[in-house]
Amino acid sequence: MFVFFVNLSIAHVIMIPMAVIHKTQIRMHHTDAAGLLFFGHQLALVHDAYETLLEKMGMDYGTSLKKCNYLPPIVHVESDYKKALFVGDKITISVKILHVGNSSFALDYKIHKNKILVGTAKTVHVTIDKKTREKIPLPQNLRATLEKFAK
Repeated sequence: MFVFFVNLSIAHVIMIPMAVIHKTQIRMHHTDAAGLLFFGHQLALVHDAYETLLEKMGMDYGTSLKKCNYLPPIVHVESDYKKALFVGDKITISVKILHVGNSSFALDYKIHKNKILVGTAKTVHVTIDKKTREKIPLPQNLRATLEKFAK
């Protein structure tokens, strides 16, 4: 999926991967005693957006974990907090595929409240064999799906 932008003064087309959108709200259990989003819960919220991406790609996360012979654990995460979030804030999280490698893929997340960027995150996932827990190349079906949604 792409969003196309045409710059008429330069006469070329820029293709930008379309992000999958996940809408949610900050709940009391996401916050600390002051009612602010607890930093660790930002990662839980972006993981929910990751699961929404998987659903949009036609993958049932629960079924996949049970039936596949591989797992895609997160091996690296970055998270930045741009503005405070409070109980009741409605947010939108966009997630897009940044990179598809030999045995890994990276995702980029942008968190907005009322169209204002309030947080960002990045996750890197590596595929491992379910039994041996050793790193393996991305399974072809996963690679094809990721590459389709990265375009």
